Amino acid sequence: MTDPATLVAWDHAHLWHPFTQMADWLADEPLVIAAAEGCTLIDTAGRRYLDGVSSLWCNVHGHRHPAIDAAVREQLARVAHTTLLGLGNVPSIELAHALVDIVPRGLTRVFYSDAGATAVEAALRITLQYQQLRGASGRTRFASLVEAYHGDTLGAVGVGWSETFHRFLADAVRPAIRLTPPHVFRWQRAMDAEAALGAALAEAEATLATHGPSLAALVVEPLVQGAAGMWIHPPAYLRALHELAHRHGALFIADEVATGFGRTGRMFACEHAGITPDLLCIAKGLSGGYLPLAATVATEDVFATFLAPYEEFRAFFHGHTFTGNPLACAAALASLRVFDGERTLERLAPKIARLRERLAADIAPLVHVGEVRQQGFMVGIELVMDRVTRTPYAPAARVGQRVVRAARAAGVVIRPLGNVIVLMPPLAMAPTELDRLVDVTREAIRSAT
Repeated sequence: MTDPATLVAWDHAHLWHPFTQMADWLADEPLVIAAAEGCTLIDTAGRRYLDGVSSLWCNVHGHRHPAIDAAVREQLARVAHTTLLGLGNVPSIELAHALVDIVPRGLTRVFYSDAGATAVEAALRITLQYQQLRGASGRTRFASLVEAYHGDTLGAVGVGWSETFHRFLADAVRPAIRLTPPHVFRWQRAMDAEAALGAALAEAEATLATHGPSLAALVVEPLVQGAAGMWIHPPAYLRALHELAHRHGALFIADEVATGFGRTGRMFACEHAGITPDLLCIAKGLSGGYLPLAATVATEDVFATFLAPYEEFRAFFHGHTFTGNPLACAAALASLRVFDGERTLERLAPKIARLRERLAADIAPLVHVGEVRQQGFMVGIELVMDRVTRTPYAPAARVGQRVVRAARAAGVVIRPLGNVIVLMPPLAMAPTELDRLVDVTREAIRSAT
């Protein structure tokens, strides 16, 4: 392996890191990961760090899991990649069959891509063509939640929106119709949970009634709006939005890129509300966090609309070079087998409860913690200057970044979303490791604030 100093020099000379102010990066000594095992990352100097964010929310069973490693090696001995354009491949077929068994009932058709944004992009394009093919030519708009995040390709930016991330794209995208989720009424307008839910539903009904004839689909991150700051809405809100979308002739798209594969305590967040979306977008944990893989899973009704004689050109003319990549699909198949063999979801429940207890006892009482939000193994810790007035820290204070640096010095990797500290451990994290994650986070917050 290239020596650590040279790697740092090459990184600073050549790499452009995502979601990173490179002026800060270039002025600092980077953390360069060379290896990993279980829930531990190892840098080029051999220092070990607890992976507190699942390598950006995607690792499920830990790093170097023997079963997933073996599946990738075995597939590599056969073929690394072939196209799905005009051909099939064994792992992609087997994975599609396995996915249909575990997704919400009624979803039957799997369209592969390589990332969460591309899964959403495919869902948007499927929706637009579906509405056109069924004669609803006026249905060209999308609705989504305020502060939604669905990825960074242009279509996904249109249905999501982060002022910080996307302000330079404003004139290049068509904005979605926005619905205000319950947390805005609760956190910003000081309503109790029941009143906030009522206000959010009343607004959603009025907005969709106004825009219903032009609406192609409603796109929602079920239960947890991740990149917005780990904001959580109740299953009742999700059920109501699903019903409202269908009442107004629109499809319902569930973006479970972050919430899928056990993150919320069930395999998919939609299960908490007992709904089946028309299109389900999955990625991140799909391959166990091993390789880039995503899928858009559709109902048979949606799929059947595209079937016609060739010359009518109703086919879905969309795809990617590495669609259904055999290595990634082999990893995903192995990951699903691990879910069963290790009873991952069953063993997760007590760990979720333990994490909730520790957060309530050790994080929530801290003087600059305004709120702790948890759904399963998804946690957001809102840091505030004043918890009574909920006054936020100014961006220049870099309080989230200070917490992350303090945690890293103690051997734990976490990430901020502005003033929100995110904890997103692998589902395989042991109770003792969870305790360490909370302990280090508590001390890092104390130090930084």
